[in-house]
Amino acid sequence: MKKVLMPLFLFVALALFSSCELDDDSPNFYFTALTVVEADVPESFVYGNTYDINVTYIRPNGCTFFEGFDVAKTAETEREIVVVGSVLTDEDRACTQALEEVVATMKFSVIYTGEYTFKFYTGEDANGNPTYIEYTIPVTDRTTN
Repeated sequence: MKKVLMPLFLFVALALFSSCELDDDSPNFYFTALTVVEADVPESFVYGNTYDINVTYIRPNGCTFFEGFDVAKTAETEREIVVVGSVLTDEDRACTQALEEVVATMKFSVIYTGEYTFKFYTGEDANGNPTYIEYTIPVTDRTTN
């Protein structure tokens, strides 16, 4: 019995001590806010409808990828919108440095009446304060033509 257990014990011990080790457990990406150039918003919304809003943003290099939108409700019908990107930091990856304008589509459902104000993040001013492109869109009732 000892002859059977000894090789088994050695196999388990070697498997545990020679398992894969990752030299670097740090993240290989980080999130960043991307600069919005413009947004294609309708002239008006109809209460209860859902809209596709095309947002043009700047992709600064080949290692930055679109992840989505961060939409903050700052008042009942006011939204601050940031395009979120992820930046790969792998040392082995070569990144193109060309700026590229890219369009992403944001779905938006109109659930309030009145008018909506959208503030799309465009970067920071000289003092480090956020800057925005603002759009104000009135909301009409479904029965209005």
